Amino acid sequence: MHKIVVAVTGASGSIYSKVLLDKLLSIKEQWADLSVVLTENAKEVWKTELDNDAYKNYPVKFYTLQDFMAPFASGSGQYDIMIIIPCSMGTLGRIAGGISNDLITRAADVILKERRKLIAVVRDTPYNLIHIRNMETITLAGGIICPATPSFYSKPKTLEEVAATVVDRVLDLAGLSINTYRWGK
Repeated sequence: MHKIVVAVTGASGSIYSKVLLDKLLSIKEQWADLSVVLTENAKEVWKTELDNDAYKNYPVKFYTLQDFMAPFASGSGQYDIMIIIPCSMGTLGRIAGGISNDLITRAADVILKERRKLIAVVRDTPYNLIHIRNMETITLAGGIICPATPSFYSKPKTLEEVAATVVDRVLDLAGLSINTYRWGK
């Protein structure tokens, strides 16, 4: 059973974190623990983009950015998957630089040092050379960069279906089983 931490930063793309949480809750049998960290900016962006604060209603464990007593702040907590969705370029840069100044960057550092699965869903565009080098650094350290780039061959009809094309890919990368569109099937 997986132990998963989801981090939501202040980058645009709250729909991705909403769809991810909805899908994770629909496959509860595949994980033992689901913990969430939202930055204050993430809460504001969620309210702006989704016109609600429904993140408060998810039946998961929430942690603040300064809660270094969270179980996933240590390798002994044995969390095996961390998904940062959306991942701001500032967060990505701090992780790449080894700067663990909050719970998100500390948890990412722990996941990488323990050789577990870190998936950063970067949302910014275009990328500058600093972004690209930070993505390279995280990739070389064992992390996975999954840009929030939707696909359209499944012919999504709603904004949530478009976001799901990215989220389903993230869940595949995390090693979770989901029912989704598969090319050629």
